[in-house]
Amino acid sequence: MSCCSEPIAQKGRLTCPACGQRCLPVSRQTMLHQIQAPKNQQIHAADYAFCANRTCSTGYVSLHKVIPKSELRAFQPGQPAMLCHCFDISEATYRTALGDGTAAAIKAFVIQQTKGSLCACESRNPSGRCCLGSFQKMEKAHD
Repeated sequence: MSCCSEPIAQKGRLTCPACGQRCLPVSRQTMLHQIQAPKNQQIHAADYAFCANRTCSTGYVSLHKVIPKSELRAFQPGQPAMLCHCFDISEATYRTALGDGTAAAIKAFVIQQTKGSLCACESRNPSGRCCLGSFQKMEKAHD
């Protein structure tokens, strides 16, 4: 079974206190892999959500705690904006591939690996979600 085949259970809906955007429920497993040590050792069972707003400084939020993106592995200075965290495909790489006609091969590779359950979205992606929808969004924006 692919990690992308089962949606994350919908927990309580939370809003980011910094930007007001609705946040996406996220599993404790995702947070444990994303938050840098030793702060990841202080995460206890609670309903957390991820703020997907790229310009917002909030990473995860619960009813009682806010964890900034600066404490997450995926948002360290100098790191490019990622499209696929599992296979290290940046947005810039895919945007270039869309322009030079090589995007289909990149996307096919990711789909093949996902179908083979070789992705690790819940651990590698700070949202805990599959990236395949992000490829489609970027393709539509490119058209």
